[in-house]
Amino acid sequence: MSHPEPATLTFTVSDEDTAEAVGSGSLPVLGTPRLLAWLEAATCACLDPVLPEGATSVGTRVQVEHLAASPVGATVEVSASSAYEDGRLHRFTVSARDTAGGKVLAAGEITRVVVDAERFMSRL
Repeated sequence: MSHPEPATLTFTVSDEDTAEAVGSGSLPVLGTPRLLAWLEAATCACLDPVLPEGATSVGTRVQVEHLAASPVGATVEVSASSAYEDGRLHRFTVSARDTAGGKVLAAGEITRVVVDAERFMSRL
């Protein structure tokens, strides 16, 4: 398996992405669970192109600081880059920033493990 290339994705905060909507608070700002999902999507975009046939990855560890709030309408850029690899284990450095002012919104690490999709599902 080759080395994952960095990935960057862009999202616009909608009413459905707010803490109020996802149940993680009462304010109409980007909810941490949605931000985390976007960061995980960036790790998948980084890893998916180099996965072997029939393989996928699962998230196993998240360490992220949500540093600043984002209102509805804000454009958020999330990035992931490979920080460490050990066999099936891949650790990514992740970050999020507001595209308007460049303010860092979140930073941390997410770990994913490569698994055989069919075998993984058969164990459930």
